[in-house]
Amino acid sequence: MLAIVAVAAAAVPARAQQTPPAGAGRSLPGPPAVLPRGIPADRSAKGLDFLFGALKAAPDEASAKHVEGRIWAIWAATQSDTAALLMSRAQVALEQKNSQLALKLLDAVVKLRPDYIEGWNRRATLHYMNNEYAQALADIREVLAREPRHFGALTGLGLIMQELGDDRHALEAFRAALALNPYLDRVPELVRTLTEKVEGRDI
Repeated sequence: MLAIVAVAAAAVPARAQQTPPAGAGRSLPGPPAVLPRGIPADRSAKGLDFLFGALKAAPDEASAKHVEGRIWAIWAATQSDTAALLMSRAQVALEQKNSQLALKLLDAVVKLRPDYIEGWNRRATLHYMNNEYAQALADIREVLAREPRHFGALTGLGLIMQELGDDRHALEAFRAALALNPYLDRVPELVRTLTEKVEGRDI
């Protein structure tokens, strides 16, 4: 999947003049507004493995969303009080539409804690909102290098590939995300639409 990120990055200059206006409600997938509490005990790799197994086996959307929230909570958790404070301030800056300040704060997060997945993921979202696709893809690469099962980053990769006009790789990214989390919002419909577009209708 990291190879797709490289392909996408190479395609950015050719599409630079065809991107939609910055902001305007555009965003990559992120954690729910309210995350479950009491998650630190699940922070180990074994805990995540268990949750991903539960996510695949979830019998319905409500169950899946509960498990998904726990996974996002683990990704969002940090043992660094400084990183947590910077993330909080970056969120406030985004809400105040001060993307320049938010970017500086997120730059500080990834420099302070390069192992912190959500720092990279949040900065990728900000770059995407500003139509900075090369930078967004670079941050998505960092997320996936640390957590190849990050369905949010995979979905974001698919959205960027789709906007760059590479439907085949967009479909591959969406399918990878859906294999990890079968109840992702919007992604099943995107897969159906792109499957028909890329592979044609079944006869």
